Formats: sequence, C-alpha cells, structure tokens
Amino acid sequence: MSSTSGPAAEPVPVTVPTSVAESVPAAESGPANPSAPNLWEELVTAALLGTDRRTPPVHGPGHGHAPGHRHQAPVVLLDAAAVETVRRRAGLRPAQAASRPEPAPQDPRPALPAAAARRLALLLADRPGTGGGGRRGTAPDLMELLPQWLAAANARGFGAPPQVLPALLDAARGRTDLRPAALTFAGSRAVWLARLNQDWRFALRATPGGGAALPRPDDVEGTRRLWQEGLFAERVALLSALRAREPAAARELLTTTWPTERAEDRLMFLDSLRSGLGPQDEPFLEEALADRSRNVRATAAELLSALPDSALAGRMAVRAGACVAVDPMRETPTVVVEAPHECDASMERDGVVAKAPAGRGERSWWFGQLAEAAPLATWPARLGGRTPQELVALPVADDWQGDLHAAWCRAAVRQRNAEWARALLGTPSAPEAGGPGAVSLAERAKLLGTLSAAERSAWVAGFIATHGLSEAFQLLGVCTVPWSGPLGRAVVDALDIARDAGSYPWSFSGVMGLAERCLDPEQANRLEGLTSIPEEAEDASPGAGGYWAEAFQRLVTTLRLRAKMTEELGTPLSPSGV
Repeated sequence: MSSTSGPAAEPVPVTVPTSVAESVPAAESGPANPSAPNLWEELVTAALLGTDRRTPPVHGPGHGHAPGHRHQAPVVLLDAAAVETVRRRAGLRPAQAASRPEPAPQDPRPALPAAAARRLALLLADRPGTGGGGRRGTAPDLMELLPQWLAAANARGFGAPPQVLPALLDAARGRTDLRPAALTFAGSRAVWLARLNQDWRFALRATPGGGAALPRPDDVEGTRRLWQEGLFAERVALLSALRAREPAAARELLTTTWPTERAEDRLMFLDSLRSGLGPQDEPFLEEALADRSRNVRATAAELLSALPDSALAGRMAVRAGACVAVDPMRETPTVVVEAPHECDASMERDGVVAKAPAGRGERSWWFGQLAEAAPLATWPARLGGRTPQELVALPVADDWQGDLHAAWCRAAVRQRNAEWARALLGTPSAPEAGGPGAVSLAERAKLLGTLSAAERSAWVAGFIATHGLSEAFQLLGVCTVPWSGPLGRAVVDALDIARDAGSYPWSFSGVMGLAERCLDPEQANRLEGLTSIPEEAEDASPGAGGYWAEAFQRLVTTLRLRAKMTEELGTPLSPSGV
C-alpha cells in the first residue's frame, strides 16, 4: 500500500483477517486504551495525510515505529484501523455505575377521579398539529380548554397523575400562558423531572429555588443566606413571598443590599413593592428617586404617585394644578390648559421623562405626565368643587381634552379610583368612540378593571347591546369567567344579529373563541336554535349560513363539553370553576 491521502470523513471499517486477529496481543484486543481516548481520530488523521507524512499512532507490543519498519506503515495503519473498529463495535469499557436519582417526591394531594384523568389525557393529546390541519368543523378546540380544566382541578386541590406529567410539561413548554397552572397542578414532581430533562428546565426557573422550599417565616438566618447567596430568581421569589406576608420585612431586606445591586435587578426588586404598597414605603422610594438608573427612578415615581398622600404626589398636584383652571369669563364654564414650558431638574427627579416620543409635542408630553401622577382629589378642589362626572363633562379649550382626559384615565387606573373610572367610561350607550374621557379601547378596558366584576359585566353587556360586537373583544377580555347571565345573553344576541346580517362568522372569530371559553354552559340550550342552516337572503355572503351553523354547533358542543368536565371533577372546593 502506498501512502494514504485524500478527503475521507472516516476510514471504512475493515474486516480483521484471522492472521491479524491472532497476531494482536491480548492487551490490544481488549477495551480501548484509556490513555489514548482519541486513537480513532488520530488514525483518521494519519489516513488523510498519508503514512509518509504521519506515522500511524499504534500502541502496544509488536507495533513499534523503528525507522527500519517505516515501509510497513500502511499495513500497520490498516491493522490498527481493523482492531479499533472491532473495539468500537464491541461496546464501552465497563465503568462504575452512576448514582441513581433520588426518588420522586410524594404528592399528598388527592388523586383525580378516573373520568377526569381520562379527560386530561384527551386534552393533552390534542396538541397543535395533531388534528391533520384544515378546518375544525364542529370539533371543540381541546387545547384551549386545557387552561380552564387546570384552573378547575387546582381549585379542587387535585394532584396530577404521574403518567401525564411528561405530556403536561411538554404542553407548558410550548405555551408560557399555561405554565403557572400546569406547574401548580404538577406539583413538586415537575421540578424532579425538570432536573432529568433539559427540555423542561423552565420548571426550575419558574419555581422558587428550583424546587427548594423558601425559608420558614421564623428562619431569619435562612432568609438572610438565601437573599445574599441565592440565584436571582430565588431572590425575587423570596422577596415576593416575604412582601406578601410582611411588607416591612421585605423592604428592610431589600435595603441591606440595594446599593450593590445591578440596575436591572434593582428594577425587578422595586417592582415587587407594588404588592402591599403603603405609606411606610415612601422614605425608601424617595431615596430611589435619586437612583442612577432612569428606569428605577421612573418606577419609584410611579409607585409614589399611587400613594395620594406622598410628598411626590403633593409636588405633582402643585405642578399639574398650576396648568389647569376653569375660565369663568366664558359663557359656558370651560377648562383651559397651560402646559409647562420646560422640564426642570426637579421634575426629572420626580420621574418626568424630558424627551418626548417621536411625533409627540414636548409640552403635551410633560403635561400628561404631571396630570397622571397628581392625586385625583386635586381636581375637584382645584376646579370649583365639581364632581368627577361634572369635570369630565366640561368642555376643554384649544384641543387639550384628549391629553387631559387620557391623563385622568391613567391616573384612575393607577390609583384604582372607581368613581373616576365610571365618570371617564360614561354610559354604555355613549358614542362608540367611547365615553367623554376614554381615548381608546385599551384605556376603556383598563378603566373597567377598576370596577367590581358585576359592574364590569353589566357595563360591557350594555355596550354590546348598543354597539354590537365590532369593538367588544378587548372589553370582553376583562370580564370574569364564566360570563354573567346578562353579558352572555348580550353576546349571543349580537352573534345572532351578525348572522342575520349575512356576514361570514370568521369576522367575529375572536369573540366566538372567547364565547367558547367564557360563556356559561347553561347557554347551550338557548344556542340550539342557531345550529340549523338558515335561509340565505339575496344580499348575504355565499355559504355564510352554513358556516354560521357550523360555528354555533362547535360553540354548543364546547359548552356541553365544559359542563361535562365540571361534572367529572366533582364539587369545587372554591367558587371558581370551569
């Protein structure tokens, strides 16, 4: 054989001749030499470069590399490749067995009823892409029912069957919105499995301490050690848990390391103070107004403005009040606005961002920040003792109404002021563009969030009864599930009207999807009459009646499935349910 060269990814395995196998010493025919773990790669290199340029890396007696034997190098290379091939095919050297994993923790929660366990398996089997694609027809979207099923099972205190945990974690891996409920249902075994499979490592990040229990309330030393030595996620979880039970202790813990924390970490830690926010937090937040991070300063200012009696809220009230007045010289009382002409250093320290976004005037940008941070109690006192309803109804001069009312909207949401929210929302029958102060659907949805669940549902039901479903999607999203009777009836009536108008149902696919998940299952019987194909009017879209019948049949089927799911899980332990 001449010297070997040419592009080869790996030598072709060579059958070992009997004479060669018999000539190999016992040490050579055994397991691979642990001192030469890369022997195969070295043989490949010698084959690629050629034995004239690289001596084959052969180990063991009988295969020396004396100069007089150099002409035998090609044969030695092939012999060595043959022996190494046998070694590689024979398997691995026996090694000491790895330590066994710790047994999975016990789950003390009650087991699911058999019917509910079967239902869960079906829900998890209906993964995206398993339905063959195309239209669903009248079949319910089972994966969209999984969040409700998990919420109901968690409310009843059930534990997850071990055999479904891999599928459950796979589902949660693909849907971040599913993770909190899925990990609650999976319990501590989710963390145990996540340590064995990197695909599920999100469970370690989402679980405080990666499954390690937080220190007991009376374990001062354990709390201090975890705060100083724990991973960032562990520290956030610790601070949030401590804040929930002892707000002052959590704040004091944060102050011990605050100067040495990174800016992005300070921002996350500061955000945890939203829970249990009170006047006792003001001194710490005032100090944070001087932080070197702009985002930290802005968050501290936002939190302080949510405390109506704070010094910052008082400073903002003075600044904003100086910009707004009622002009008594006009025939109709009118609000006039004189926005600030500059953003001074004291305003910036109190969280006002000086640079306006593209397309926004500086003065209106500064004014909006001042007005939203001022306590809402500022305005009745400043503007003649008028009620919020009266103030919102006043005309505003020089096109400042949008800026003023938008700032009041943000203030009502931040300060959780239901009275101002009602005034800004207006009546449900107000023009479709919104109440006098609501500037967008998003603002109205946020304002509704300050009201009680019953009042929220009643307002949205009235809005739909007046305006239909064209702008209702965002508003429906803030209503509690299942929808109240009046709200459910309003949605069904509006869908019926849309069907009679001759449009296609996919124009309302978002609302229809919400209805499948949020309508009270008791509405199923009322919907039965809409599952038949109606006679189509001449001006109707071709085939629209059939598509509507299919959509309503899917809605009915889904509602009945939800009712069955509730029945399978049994009596809830809390008012929440499917």
